[in-house]
Amino acid sequence: MTRDERRVVSPWNIANVLTVLRLALVPFFVVCLLLPGTGWRLAALAVFAVASLTDHLDGELARRYGLITDFGKIADPIADKALTGAALVCLSVLDELPWWVTAVILGRELGITVLRLVLLRHAVIPASYGGKVKTVLQIAAIVLYILPGVPPPVRWVVMGAAVVVTVGTGVDYVVRGVKLRGVARQARGE
Repeated sequence: MTRDERRVVSPWNIANVLTVLRLALVPFFVVCLLLPGTGWRLAALAVFAVASLTDHLDGELARRYGLITDFGKIADPIADKALTGAALVCLSVLDELPWWVTAVILGRELGITVLRLVLLRHAVIPASYGGKVKTVLQIAAIVLYILPGVPPPVRWVVMGAAVVVTVGTGVDYVVRGVKLRGVARQARGE
């Protein structure tokens, strides 16, 4: 194989299967979270934890074994947003999380997902350290809201940090996206 030839990666690889699994878990998570009782709440937590672990695992496998595909580039962020969005919306429906928090986080996540899709033909903006912190904070905050018996101030502090980092990394992503698009246009001579 010459240096210019690229290895063709099947979209049916373990990283993409995990992404699809995460998407498939979202409805089960929603049902468990919306049903009354501590047992269902813990079941929702278990489903959320498994789905969140697949997010880390699919990315790790894709990078380590060169399983990055166009499908994965599109489906992975959608699966992430579906899981996080479902959790936030359900918590707001249950009147446990203010709707404005859900709106701010989902607005940022949907906006950045659209921006990623628009920029996909130019290049992929790599995840920043701040983006990884944002993801960890969002997951931690959601877990604290799902888990029965967590004191409200603990939930608020972690969710507040998640909101601040979510907005900050969103602004950073837009700035990097605008710069990337400018570099791409310059390279094409526009």
